[in-house]
Amino acid sequence: MVEQLLINNDGYYVPDASQLVTEDDTPVDNFASAKQQRLLVSSLYSSLQNQTFLAESNVGVYHTYRQPAIVPDVFLSLDVQVAANWWEKQNRCYMLWEFGKPPEVAIEIVSNKEGDELGNKLRIYEQMRVSYYVVYDPTQQLSEQALRVYEIRGRRYSQTTEAWLEQVGLGLTLWQGEFEGRQDVWLRWCYQDGTVLLTGDERAEKERLEKEQALQRVQMLAEKLRSLGVDPENL
Repeated sequence: MVEQLLINNDGYYVPDASQLVTEDDTPVDNFASAKQQRLLVSSLYSSLQNQTFLAESNVGVYHTYRQPAIVPDVFLSLDVQVAANWWEKQNRCYMLWEFGKPPEVAIEIVSNKEGDELGNKLRIYEQMRVSYYVVYDPTQQLSEQALRVYEIRGRRYSQTTEAWLEQVGLGLTLWQGEFEGRQDVWLRWCYQDGTVLLTGDERAEKERLEKEQALQRVQMLAEKLRSLGVDPENL
């Protein structure tokens, strides 16, 4: 909880970071949610290497004076990065007064009916003016709708059927396949054509297959030349 102690920062009053709870070391997630969070975060860093952004899971976001942090399962904030000395108290979590803006995307992964994802959490993200709030409900705890996307329009969220997040330049899609040895349906980032953002392992495997295919083409060409009486080694 944020105490009533304030410090002056270049003429602006902001909460004293030393009074904030930036971590409490309490394990709260299950295997499935943890793996899903890892997939969403790791694929961003693997695929968007030339962009400046911050994506994390289970890191507190301080948004309002004298209110506790909210902890998204995953968030994405564009054009910001963690300070060089991230061990300093004020740099350990996402404080709006330090970053100067809310994240563009907050994602909550539903595993039971206790999280209030469509109630208090929605209202907090709405007040923060997070551009997109995504509720992924893989086991349909809240309704038969597995994926809900809310977009800020004016002062309020409006639910949209569009999974392309225009202000972010990315989309979200449900994808069936294997991640870290586990076959399941996963929530994944995608480009506008529906192609998913690759993880580091997927990117390495893709490059391996491309090299293998290129070598096969070279070998086939060499065999074709030999059948025509041409030695490819002498070309």
